[in-house]
Amino acid sequence: MRNQTLSRRSLLQSVALSTAVLISLTPALFGGVAQATESAVSAKAIQYERDWIIQPKAARELIEAGAVVIDARGTDLKDKSGLEKNSIALVWQDLSQPDLPTKGRLIDDDAALTKKLQGLGLAKDAPVVVLGDPANGWGEDGRIAWTLKTLGLNKVVIVDGGLPAIKKLGALNIKPLKIPGDFVVARTNKWEVRKEELRDRIAQKNTVIFDVREPREYEGKTPYGESRGGHVPGAKGLWYKDFIAKDGQLLPRADIEKVLASKGVTKDSEIVSYCTGGIRSGWFTTLLNDLGYKAKNYAGSMWEWSAQAPAQYPLTTN
Repeated sequence: MRNQTLSRRSLLQSVALSTAVLISLTPALFGGVAQATESAVSAKAIQYERDWIIQPKAARELIEAGAVVIDARGTDLKDKSGLEKNSIALVWQDLSQPDLPTKGRLIDDDAALTKKLQGLGLAKDAPVVVLGDPANGWGEDGRIAWTLKTLGLNKVVIVDGGLPAIKKLGALNIKPLKIPGDFVVARTNKWEVRKEELRDRIAQKNTVIFDVREPREYEGKTPYGESRGGHVPGAKGLWYKDFIAKDGQLLPRADIEKVLASKGVTKDSEIVSYCTGGIRSGWFTTLLNDLGYKAKNYAGSMWEWSAQAPAQYPLTTN
């Protein structure tokens, strides 16, 4: 009898251990957080509908095969280290409206944008690698990638760790571009919202709104020319750089998803983010789409929202 009891106990322990292992391997089946999809590590592995962020090795392979390279860093950073030979120097302002309060919004004239982008050498079928400096910049690479995708260019990626990470693998050999390119703007609203839509989404249960500015901005400070201080009612504060390590590379994706889950985000959530002029939130939107979420950027952001009538476009510091 004692041997039968021990045998039964061993069997139960074995079943429990096997179940625990199965749960750890397939957490989504047991109500846990599914493991985040990792970014593509080779050019062949890239799926452009899914992959917005790729690893430096994959980016180098794309570049060696003739991909267009855009240096999206601000002019201050470009002036310090110089521009990579044969890369395109492009800043977010080049594709955005020039004056407040709509400075964050994209230029409305599609013909003008087409002419500008063709003049840079962008082609409809050529992959584009956008490089930034995540540790020292403002998310400009993500903003440019979001912009180009919104304008209808599909094969656009940014690099985890940006230009510093890719240069650690050696000097870049960027091929000269054929100018003009043949890309024609075909704008989509798949990843963009306007102020009226954001206003209407405030009370919607399935919408999660993120304010990705610094905590001081969320709390009401106006260091960058906003007309009013505060945040959109119901918006959750989440500084975008909390997801970037000191070396400029992303934190582990599973850790990022845990933070998002703690803020009430699920894969079914409709996510809208904003900042001051849609640059930091453009980067955040790029990250979220790469992780498989349904995310949109409000490019007008606080510059535009805070300039509207307070009764229709409220802000709060609570």
